[in-house]
Amino acid sequence: MADSLARCRLLLISNSNHFGMGFLAHCMADIIGFLGATKQLLFIPYALGDHDHYAAIVGERFAQVGIAVRSIHTAPRPHEAVRDASALFVGGGNTFVLLKRLYDLGLLEAIRERVWSGVPYIGSSAGTNLAAASIHTTNDMPIVLPPSLRALELVPFNINPHYVDPDPDSRHRGETRDERIRQFHEYNDAPVVGLREGASLRIDGRELRLIGTGGARLFRRGEPPVELAVDERHDALLLPLSPSPAHAT
Repeated sequence: MADSLARCRLLLISNSNHFGMGFLAHCMADIIGFLGATKQLLFIPYALGDHDHYAAIVGERFAQVGIAVRSIHTAPRPHEAVRDASALFVGGGNTFVLLKRLYDLGLLEAIRERVWSGVPYIGSSAGTNLAAASIHTTNDMPIVLPPSLRALELVPFNINPHYVDPDPDSRHRGETRDERIRQFHEYNDAPVVGLREGASLRIDGRELRLIGTGGARLFRRGEPPVELAVDERHDALLLPLSPSPAHAT
């Protein structure tokens, strides 16, 4: 992974829809800057059930900024579509549905290889979860069961999109996001980035920067969470994870 990471270009967005704004409006400038001269992308709509409708929404939005979209669900040979893609965009929805469909089609390795070769990858919500080490920290219900929770493993950490800070005045007695992430760390070592709405992670090789608004919190096993500074680099997150003695294999 370390050698492949040097060529990786990722834009991992917490949310596609932002309060008071249109679809992808809060992050479109970041997307355009990330893609640069690339004016075509392959859309992967599998996180939602109505692929035609989802692809139409995405295609119309990107057409407004001069970017042509092809949806993989219309491709007669999906593997070839991934192989020929200039850029990839994996949209939000249900992460379990997305991952299962990619396992069913045998596309995970094809996507991973293309991104490792330098093809830009944009993920939003479920698509952001997919880029992480696993989907253990998604907020979604497991309405279907993929054969594994292992995801693309493009980065050596997990992400919790739509992260919400604990509200000390809330009357809700269920677990907060912080508590659920602590429960994850009872069994797993991978750091977790709680990515608030409006925030994105941009990765260019071995450089990682937190951009957008909202910010993020970093959770590490056995340590108190810390705030990540916006518009600053956090390259240490890309270092390979050293398993603790309790979890070493």
